[in-house]
Amino acid sequence: MSKYLAGGRRLKSIIGGSTGNLVEWYDWYVYSAFTLYFAPSFFPSDDPTAQLLSAAAVFAVGFVVRPLGAWIMGVYADRNGRKSGLTLSVTLMCLGSLMIAVAPTHAQVGALSPLILLAARLLQGLSVGGEYGASATYLSEMAGRERRGFFSSFQYVTLICGQLLALCVLLVLQSILPPADLESWGWRIPFGIGGLLAIAVFYIRRGLMETESFQNVKATASMGSSGWILFRHYPRQAFLVIALTAGGTLAFYAYSTYMQKFLVNTSGFSREAATEITAAALFVFMLLQPLAGWLSDRIGRRPLLIAFGTCGALFTYPIFRLLEAADNSFTAFLLALGALVIVTGYTAINAVVKAELFPAHIRALGVALPYALANAIFGGTAEYVALWFKSIDLERGFYWYVTAMIALSLLVYLRMPETRKASEIAED
Repeated sequence: MSKYLAGGRRLKSIIGGSTGNLVEWYDWYVYSAFTLYFAPSFFPSDDPTAQLLSAAAVFAVGFVVRPLGAWIMGVYADRNGRKSGLTLSVTLMCLGSLMIAVAPTHAQVGALSPLILLAARLLQGLSVGGEYGASATYLSEMAGRERRGFFSSFQYVTLICGQLLALCVLLVLQSILPPADLESWGWRIPFGIGGLLAIAVFYIRRGLMETESFQNVKATASMGSSGWILFRHYPRQAFLVIALTAGGTLAFYAYSTYMQKFLVNTSGFSREAATEITAAALFVFMLLQPLAGWLSDRIGRRPLLIAFGTCGALFTYPIFRLLEAADNSFTAFLLALGALVIVTGYTAINAVVKAELFPAHIRALGVALPYALANAIFGGTAEYVALWFKSIDLERGFYWYVTAMIALSLLVYLRMPETRKASEIAED
């Protein structure tokens, strides 16, 4: 009975942690989903690409502070517990979302308007920087050894679900509000929803169990967590996380958040059709994550990473070229889904791979900080780089850029150890 109760509490904690992760990523992605509508309010211009470029720059700046958030809250979660780290991150996300929901427009306060937007995204960047490490560590530690890949994959299930929820809110608002109202004031609604949901998650996370790994470290008074300790004592693992993340995070943002803009700005679909295509592809993508995580528990993590690296290097350029000429929604959906199927080999297991590389006393920081550095450099700039290539009439240069980075990460996957067999997570 005690084993049954322990299993039930473990499952409840995994569900609770995943639910909070969903709301965190909804708040983060709703910015990208509604950029096409709120960009004119903050960045007035006659050129739609210029407006998107300015909004994408703010999106990228949010990524710049993610390493700072990863460092601060990674250390915090290692010293005070995974549950405490998760609670702090959702508090910051709530503040950022509510700030955007009530932010004045450029017509109202001039240049102060984009500065307020920037400040809110900086808060959200700090939040997400800490959220990834804390949630990846929490789910990996809470899952049992035989199902660690499966349960940790729910980090990306809820991450994608948050993105889907943002797109669904957009679809609903597109169906009930005329475009003029969406551009005038309707874009504020999803940010208000995000702030209210974050408040609810705050109370959910306060009731989570702490992980056995953290409790054991706390009891033994291990050497602690800091940026110095991470790069002084675990440089190989830290730089391995940066290298294996670079191609994967760039591919994910190119295939997901940027895809919606690409379908409008390049393929020529309406904003509504682009939203529907992206949402449908992401829904199927979300369902694939647990299957890939389960498979990694059977055959290992490296084969999935190698499959992503190989297929991504071979097919990214052809997929984007075919999308340029896609003339119906179903064709565009199949191509977008094909790209997302490829990146599943990375997304489903990247959290557990990183968690398995580090001992418990520095695991949250070890997962969060190197990942955030790679994410800021490659993931957060994906939209900006893509739009920059387009602005200078060299859009296909972006396809080659994504291909090259995936190929570089493939070289790392081929040489890295199989973390399933050599995991640093001792508790089952």
